[in-house]
Amino acid sequence: MRQEIYDKMTGYIIENQRKFYRLAFSYVHNADDAGDIVQNGAYKAIRNSGSLKNQEYAATWIYRIILNEIYDFFRQRKTLSIEALEESGEAEPAGTDTYQDFDLRAALDALSLEDKLVVELRYFEDMKLEEIAEILDENLSTVKSRLYRSLKKLRVKLSESEEII
Repeated sequence: MRQEIYDKMTGYIIENQRKFYRLAFSYVHNADDAGDIVQNGAYKAIRNSGSLKNQEYAATWIYRIILNEIYDFFRQRKTLSIEALEESGEAEPAGTDTYQDFDLRAALDALSLEDKLVVELRYFEDMKLEEIAEILDENLSTVKSRLYRSLKKLRVKLSESEEII
């Protein structure tokens, strides 16, 4: 039974690795860091696959692991000072992302991590609000209000960008 769970978990991770990578990349804007986040998350998911009680929640469980890896990444980055980055020559991260819609990317980046996550899971990963609520372990009404509040912020930010042009 344990081998069956392990095989299913591994298969799901392989099938969806691009989604996980895209999610991580949208936060860290660096290909290497996003790859590390997904790799660490996949390792933890596979290693702990025996602790998953209900296999139908595997997708939600893996997304939570990836999100925790993203949060860990930012917690670790906060411990680095700007001076340390400048000394190492990494003041500008290598392999930064190039988006076709800079205004949208800037507006998304202006949102809090939690708000940005709801928008990205809904519109970039095409998840249902119920799935997002499960992943974030929040009430559906909380997710809905966060999504609509975030969309309102995005509209304001994007309209400000258009006024500048």
